[in-house]
Amino acid sequence: MPSKCVWALGSANEEHYHDNEWGVPLHDEQKLFEFLVLEGAQAGLSWRTILDKREAYRAAFDHFDPVKVAGYDHKKLASLLQNPGIVRNRLKIQSAVANAQAFLKVQQEFGGFDSYIWSFVDSEPRQNHWLQHSQLPAYTPESERMSKALQKRGFKFVGKTICYAYMQAVGMVNDHTVDCFRYSQLTAGKTP
Repeated sequence: MPSKCVWALGSANEEHYHDNEWGVPLHDEQKLFEFLVLEGAQAGLSWRTILDKREAYRAAFDHFDPVKVAGYDHKKLASLLQNPGIVRNRLKIQSAVANAQAFLKVQQEFGGFDSYIWSFVDSEPRQNHWLQHSQLPAYTPESERMSKALQKRGFKFVGKTICYAYMQAVGMVNDHTVDCFRYSQLTAGKTP
């Protein structure tokens, strides 16, 4: 069995996510919005909790269609608060709607959320070289800058730590440890 990041060994969902998604450069608008919602929902919780609820989130949030989510009304918000498949936190649910609205504005202004968000790393993934998982930072100057910029645009649940987790998730940074089999694949630009 190939060596992999230690956090990926906790569950089948974590391992699958690690092996197939984490750190892979992502440019699909709807997927970028999905991770924005999921990372915000994860605040104060484990990523494993969110991964285990991911399919329920997709169903509850119209497969993360930002146009649909931006139009959610009070009735839809009330139904989401009753949905046991997601994290039933009023502020996090409301933030998904606010973030969808802000996301659409960024798309209009910049011709896509992808070009805007990737500008925080000059459109190139950062290739880090960590020997151990304990070396990974909680945030970086780039994630701090991203956080401030997103907050100014009306995004919620986008603190510097959440933004760094987002950067890891969508491949803006490669934080696989150097002994992980995915590290060399991603530094070479290969995806599974």
